[in-house]
Amino acid sequence: MIHALIVLINLLTLATLLAYPFLKTRGRGVLFLGALTAVVILGMTVAIGVFTKGAVDFSYPGSSISGPVHVRVDALSAWFILTICFTFLTGGWYGFEYLKKYRERSTDLALHYAAFLTALTALIDVCVVQNGFVFLVVWEIMALCSFVIVIFEHQKKETLKAGINYLIQSHISVLFLTLGVMWVKIKTGSFDFSAITAFSTSEAALSGLGLFLCFFVGFAIKAGFVPFHTWLPLAHPAAPAHVSGVMSGVIIKIGIYGLLRMLLLIKTDRVTLGYLLVTVSIVTGVYGVMLAIIQHNLKKLLAYHSIENIGIIGMGIGLGCLGMGYGNPMLTICGFGGALLHTTNHSLFKSLLFYGAGNVYRLRHTMDIERMGGLIKRMPHTAWLFLIGALAICGLPPFNGFVSEFFIYVGLFNGLQSNGFLASLFILFAIVALVLIGGLALICFTKAFGIIFLGTSREKLDAEWMPETPLSVIPLYAIAATILGIGVMPFLLTNPLVQSVQLFQPQGIGNTRLLVSPLIDTLTSIGWYSMGFIGLVLLLLGVRYYATRHREVRESETWGCGYTGATNKIQYTASSYIRTFRKLAEPALLVDRDKKEPSGLYPENVSQVTHPRDKIERWLIDRPLELYRAFLHRFAFLQNGNIQAYILYGVVFVALIMLVPLLFEQLGGLLNFLNRL
Repeated sequence: MIHALIVLINLLTLATLLAYPFLKTRGRGVLFLGALTAVVILGMTVAIGVFTKGAVDFSYPGSSISGPVHVRVDALSAWFILTICFTFLTGGWYGFEYLKKYRERSTDLALHYAAFLTALTALIDVCVVQNGFVFLVVWEIMALCSFVIVIFEHQKKETLKAGINYLIQSHISVLFLTLGVMWVKIKTGSFDFSAITAFSTSEAALSGLGLFLCFFVGFAIKAGFVPFHTWLPLAHPAAPAHVSGVMSGVIIKIGIYGLLRMLLLIKTDRVTLGYLLVTVSIVTGVYGVMLAIIQHNLKKLLAYHSIENIGIIGMGIGLGCLGMGYGNPMLTICGFGGALLHTTNHSLFKSLLFYGAGNVYRLRHTMDIERMGGLIKRMPHTAWLFLIGALAICGLPPFNGFVSEFFIYVGLFNGLQSNGFLASLFILFAIVALVLIGGLALICFTKAFGIIFLGTSREKLDAEWMPETPLSVIPLYAIAATILGIGVMPFLLTNPLVQSVQLFQPQGIGNTRLLVSPLIDTLTSIGWYSMGFIGLVLLLLGVRYYATRHREVRESETWGCGYTGATNKIQYTASSYIRTFRKLAEPALLVDRDKKEPSGLYPENVSQVTHPRDKIERWLIDRPLELYRAFLHRFAFLQNGNIQAYILYGVVFVALIMLVPLLFEQLGGLLNFLNRL
């Protein structure tokens, strides 16, 4: 049954692509939505079937190059397929509405729809294939389709530049994955994933660690771990809002899937891997949220928060590895369980935030936070939904972000109690880092929500603004309901979570369930208590309204403290709101300033504009490229436009071709003579 469904998913996608050339723009859109919904239903059916009936294995004959192609759909695959399908479903329906203003670009829309649907199918295939050669093929298809949907507005120079940057770094990722696959192929003669286990078991421990690091770099580039993150803040703002939501929600998470899959396959020192992953993840989380706070572009702010949340997920994976290495079942369950939960939770609230940002862009035609204000009056649905996403990403109950972070906190405190002094000190440092990440996230989203939606507008709104429509908010309400459902009823995920974590836990499934159930019960209680508190607040507001509804209301102007200027000039700006943080964190940040200093007794037009930069991007990419260009510039004299010089270059090249073989022949004769002596 599951075998047939996976085949049907690929055939349905192929049939849709073949039908596109024969349809007009409207027909393509309808076909896209229908095929997308059908693929999502089939994918979810596969995942639910695995959780209810167990893992499924089957094989295809393959070819003389790939060998037999083994396919396995286990609990880990099913967990990611569910996450991928739901996010693509909401993203596809929201994107259909978001792209309405581009209907005249029928060719671009057709290519975009085709790439979007193919990317979904390729992601599902990545999660189930167990053959290294085929894995690289479907990974490449996913990367190319992602590139196509990112550069939808390819007529913009910035979009094309960001897309090419993403494509290059995606292929650097593919290069490292190919190195890992070929290493195993050369040593074992097989592309099958089981050969990875055989190789890491038979070779020295150092070889297994080296193989993992090779795969880790490839998957870390896709996931956005620091310092491999530099493509992500460029691609997210350049892509359409629904693509940004899908990229942050699931495409970068396929790197997390690959990392978890390799941890199941490669047998090496788990303790070393645990400390490595936690260290990299702490740097990723703290650095990502610090850069998010100082951003003025809303989508770039959300992109850096994706990096921060990848750090939180990585901390969970690292803790799980430490639990496996130290033989601590509770640490293993909390680490991997928290990582899996946060992978799904982040896909929900981050896609909600990106879709909300898309609605803001439809109204304001800009992502510059400094130019916004008071939008809750124009788009109340988006404002409240954005607030739900902001509360969830900050890890507050009764929303889903609290559930996954609670798991990781429990794992951290459990690790603090059960290991030696140095290990406990390291875990204590990780706890402080996670607390710091949560606190800085609160600063960031109070700034984002407050500056964008509250107060009064800083500019006159465009007369041709696009109002909220049912299709622009219904997908957001579906996500918000899921966020709240997980936060209040996490027990719904108990069975899938137990089966997924069980893959990393050597004890029986009953023991895993025994350890997970108390945590889920505690989270359920916290969720309902939080809902009760919210209900009590709403009840008090209702009573207040009922008691005062007939009271006469007198309105008059308040005392302006002697100031009669425009109110929008005395509001916090995005820069002033986080100025104290920026001053404290200045050594770790890179902020350029454009200042217009006051002059004269009555200065006019005094201003300061800050431009936040990524210091790691500056060191690892911009500076090396500048040095490379400077080196090439030294040879610019060769391109002097003189035809005689170009003829001379040709003569010299031909002479070298003729002389070099002669020189090698003479050198060989000399070496033979020396050997005879």
